[in-house]
Amino acid sequence: MKLPEVHIPIIEIPLRKKVKLFMKREDLIHPLISGNKYWKLFYNVNHYVDENHRNPCLITFGGAYSNHIAAVSAVGKLLKIPTLGIIRGEELEHKWQENPTLVFASGNGMNFRFISREVYRDKEKLTEALQKEYPDALIIPEGGTNEEAVEGVKMMLNDETKDFDYLCTAVGTGGTIAGISKFCEENQKVIGCAVVGDSSLENKILELTLKKNFNLIDSSFGGYGKIKDENIRFINDFKVKYGIPLEPIYTGKMMQKVFELIDEGYFPENSKILCFHTGGLQGIEGANLLLKKQNRNLII
Repeated sequence: MKLPEVHIPIIEIPLRKKVKLFMKREDLIHPLISGNKYWKLFYNVNHYVDENHRNPCLITFGGAYSNHIAAVSAVGKLLKIPTLGIIRGEELEHKWQENPTLVFASGNGMNFRFISREVYRDKEKLTEALQKEYPDALIIPEGGTNEEAVEGVKMMLNDETKDFDYLCTAVGTGGTIAGISKFCEENQKVIGCAVVGDSSLENKILELTLKKNFNLIDSSFGGYGKIKDENIRFINDFKVKYGIPLEPIYTGKMMQKVFELIDEGYFPENSKILCFHTGGLQGIEGANLLLKKQNRNLII
């Protein structure tokens, strides 16, 4: 069994503006394997399955609330392949049952190894050690970004997406924007809403795409993983108005920044803008747990 190709709908977000805004609902691709994570894993996992290893295993890295960890665990369950998550933060080992993302991943059969942040930082050394320990395993980078992931993101583009002037996506590790940038039409402009403060991000993307047809715009709203009250208000208002849920780390910040850019006149009149909903909705539950502890408004 392999991951199948899936067609995703594009819907219009009705605005009384001088531009037209649309969203490609990649969050609807699969009930458990959400959004861009599906496509970033698509070729990685399918090529690995084709190799027919005797002792298959999927190993990857992530933080406590990682959408990528959740997605890999779900792929393992779907394809009946054991999974191992290398989790940043050894202090989580005795309280991971309080974390909804890790509970979800465990329910999918994923085993965990909790390591210190210092050890976690040296991914190259860590990967080498894991490959020796699990010689038949597929070791997937944190966030899923590598050359095969970029090729998989090509599947997010089709004949329908060719009709847009601007393609917008949230940017974390850079794999999704690299794929969109690499395979989009020559006349299209790519907007990356960067939710991380990483000065090396642009060069990382260029290494993967070899094209400079994208602009990175700071959309961190105070920093990666930080959730401001204005972010919560925007996400909740968006769901009430348009019936579409957004999570607060990636898609919520992307859409908030796109709305700000529209109001500022960033896009020329009559532009057609397509935003990619990259999923990650499982993260809302974990975010609400933290917000509740802070006695703040929750994400609906």
